[in-house]
Amino acid sequence: MANRRKKIELNAAGQAPGRLATKIATILMGKHKVGYVPHIDQGDKVVVLNADKVYFTGKKLDQKIYRHHSMHPGGLKEIPAKKMMENPQSIILQAVNKMLPKNKLREDRMKRISFK
Repeated sequence: MANRRKKIELNAAGQAPGRLATKIATILMGKHKVGYVPHIDQGDKVVVLNADKVYFTGKKLDQKIYRHHSMHPGGLKEIPAKKMMENPQSIILQAVNKMLPKNKLREDRMKRISFK
């Protein structure tokens, strides 16, 4: 039986990035299907509509800081959420990437996200 991937469209307008990312991660992993098995990649493709209309609740837009480290001395990079909102797709991608299991299937799952 061939596993055909469906294309699921999600509207991001009026949603917080974290709430949206949990829905996307669930679909990419295939947890929404009856026959879910963790070691088999059965997830569907996700198309995110209106990614630029994602919003932060409260004062997060002013206070939230995205951090990553280059693993070199003094290599901590900090980007405020206001600057990240210039490209809201990167916020969604980063949130989904951190919610997926850290294994060999993660890269292939991330390739199944697209934006309109």
